[in-house]
Amino acid sequence: MNTTSAGRPKRRSWLDYARAFGRAHQRAKVQLDSSMPLLEHLEELRQRLFKAFAALVVATALSFVFAGQLVDFMAAPIGGRKALVSIEVTENVAIFMRVSLLSGVVLAIPVIAYQILAFVFPGLTQREKRWLVLSVPFASLLFISGVAFTWYVMLPAAIPFLINFLGITTQVRPNNYFEFTTSIMFWIGLSFEMPLIVFFLAKLKLVKASQLVQYWRHAVVVMAIVAAVVTPTIDPINMSLVMLPLGVLYAISIVLAVFAGRG
Repeated sequence: MNTTSAGRPKRRSWLDYARAFGRAHQRAKVQLDSSMPLLEHLEELRQRLFKAFAALVVATALSFVFAGQLVDFMAAPIGGRKALVSIEVTENVAIFMRVSLLSGVVLAIPVIAYQILAFVFPGLTQREKRWLVLSVPFASLLFISGVAFTWYVMLPAAIPFLINFLGITTQVRPNNYFEFTTSIMFWIGLSFEMPLIVFFLAKLKLVKASQLVQYWRHAVVVMAIVAAVVTPTIDPINMSLVMLPLGVLYAISIVLAVFAGRG
């Protein structure tokens, strides 16, 4: 604080207040200018999310047209929709909406992926962009492979075993059946992403191929736990149906880790 020669505080003139106000205004302007890029990123993120959500809504609305055919297709392993018994008034409508939403998500994935990539790309290097572009189709292919394996191999073996267990007649509810099948397809499809995940972990130097080979026994235990959690039954046949492709995927992961380590 400025003081006079007698030790009393010096009275500030209007010019001092004007200068202080000018300095405060300048500091506020600098802070606002520095925060503008963040605000612009948030606005762009909001627009990207809105476009992705709009694509999901439109795709779900279009799925209403062929939702009946999808229900017939998904109910084929149990003998068609006539084999399902509904006991609630709104259950059929809920199944119609669930199947339409699932189809809408699948149809809207390209638009959603594009919006995510368009938001992330400006902050990546050219090499990172190339790896990201290559990983998207591989991730989709692996997930679809897992879903196809579940649909064509696992469910035809698991569903007859479940509904005929102990010889008791089972009346299957639509809500339970579709929740059961879609959940299994999702988790097994997700587990098929293991090679791609291991490859990127190897690129980041977090794992090595030698470590994967060294701890293969631990990996078998983990695969058995995953198979026990994912499969609807814990009988050896159904668990083996899941563990066998997981073992093959683990071997592919080791090969990819070798290439990632060399790269």
